[in-house]
Amino acid sequence: MNALIASRRGASVLLALTCFALVGFALYLQHYQGLDPCPLCIFQRVGMIALGSALLITLGLPDRITLLRRLGAVLVLLSAAATGGVSIRHLYIQHLPDGLVPTCGASLDYMLDAFPLADVLRKVLTGSGECHKVDWTLLGMAMPTWVLIAVTVIGVAGFVVNWRRPPAR
Repeated sequence: MNALIASRRGASVLLALTCFALVGFALYLQHYQGLDPCPLCIFQRVGMIALGSALLITLGLPDRITLLRRLGAVLVLLSAAATGGVSIRHLYIQHLPDGLVPTCGASLDYMLDAFPLADVLRKVLTGSGECHKVDWTLLGMAMPTWVLIAVTVIGVAGFVVNWRRPPAR
């Protein structure tokens, strides 16, 4: 097991599987526990899938070509940062006082059908009343907090293992 974690590819696989397992857990909460995701939750899922996919992309990058390996590391870090930014926005909306919470808007499906993608992104990242509600906690922390912790740990670990020079054989 230590050899798997020590290798760049092994660590990337484990980190990617963690991303996909977290998305699977979110889908479990949605479909079996009845927790409907708000638009920001959906964007965090997409970001987690992007992070896992970026980690999988690094698997195909050769160890001996430093530039490609480091570009993969930057892709991992950018995916994690974007997802973390959505999580931070979600946490901000959840901590707004009741009088300052935006009103609930149209569903994400409707907005994607009715508006250009740029408008949908702007509306979703502005947040709505449904993003204010905390339906699930673990150890007193809401899901966006756990997403932020996960993407920070996975993003930094993925960046480090793909940036550093692999050990000589």
